[in-house]
Amino acid sequence: MSKIGLVLSGGGTRCVAHLGIVKALNEYDIHFDMISGTSGGAAIGAFLTKGYSPEKITDIIKNGKLFDFKHFLFGKAGLFNMSLFENLILEHFPENTFESLNIPLVVTATDIINGEPVYFSKGKLSTAIIASSCIPVIFEPITYQHYLLVDGGVLNNLPIEPIKDKCDKIIGIHVNSVSTRKKDLRMKDMLDRSFHFALRSSVTQKLHLCDLFLEPPHMTQYGMFDFDKSEEIFEYAYRYALSKKESILAFKAGFSPNN
Repeated sequence: MSKIGLVLSGGGTRCVAHLGIVKALNEYDIHFDMISGTSGGAAIGAFLTKGYSPEKITDIIKNGKLFDFKHFLFGKAGLFNMSLFENLILEHFPENTFESLNIPLVVTATDIINGEPVYFSKGKLSTAIIASSCIPVIFEPITYQHYLLVDGGVLNNLPIEPIKDKCDKIIGIHVNSVSTRKKDLRMKDMLDRSFHFALRSSVTQKLHLCDLFLEPPHMTQYGMFDFDKSEEIFEYAYRYALSKKESILAFKAGFSPNN
C-alpha cells in the first residue's frame, strides 16, 4: 500500500483552508501516513497528527486567543512574544512531544542568522511549532540551541523535501493564492500582493514533486489574521476541494494529475 505524505503551507488564518480540503480528502477515503508543515500549516499538521478532526481544529482556531496586547514587547526584535500561542499548544498537547503524535510530523522553521531551513521531527513539540509560526517583526524570534528561529515560510513555504523520500505519494496544499478580483489597492494590499507573488514563485518550482497539488483560488481575499472568518474559509476550501473531484479520484486511482 502506498504511503501518502501531506505537505501544508503557511498562511496565518488562511491555513484553515487546509482543514476544509482535508475534510474532503477524508470523505474520498484518502488519509495520510506523514505530514510536513510550515508556520500555520505546521500547527494544523500537529493537530491532525494527534487525531483532532478538521471541524474541531477550526473551532479551536476560531476561539483561541493567539494574540494579546499585554504581551507587547518594546525594544525587541518583534512586537509580540509567543507565550500565549505556546500555552494554547500545551493545552491541547499535554505530552508536548513529537513522539506522542499518532503519525510522524515534520515542522519547518528558518534560521534567520544563517539563512537556512531547520527541520524538527522529534523532541519538544511546542518549541518547534512556535518557532515555525514566528512571523518576523511581528513576533520575537525563538532562541533554540545555537539557532535564532523565525517563520518557516520565509525560506520554505511548501516543505516537501523532508518527506519526499519517505513517501510514495505527495499531496501539497498551498493557501496563499493571490486574488485577481478587482478592488481598490491600498499600500498594505500592494505589499501583501508583492510578498505572495514572490512566495508563489518559489512554490511553483516544486510542483513537479507533488502527485496532487491543491490551491484554492483568491485566498488573499482573507487576511492572515481574520480569525472571525475561520468558518467561512473552511467552507470555501471544502467546496473548492469537492470541485476537484476528478483530480482527487485520479490521484486515488494511482495517477498523478499534476504531472
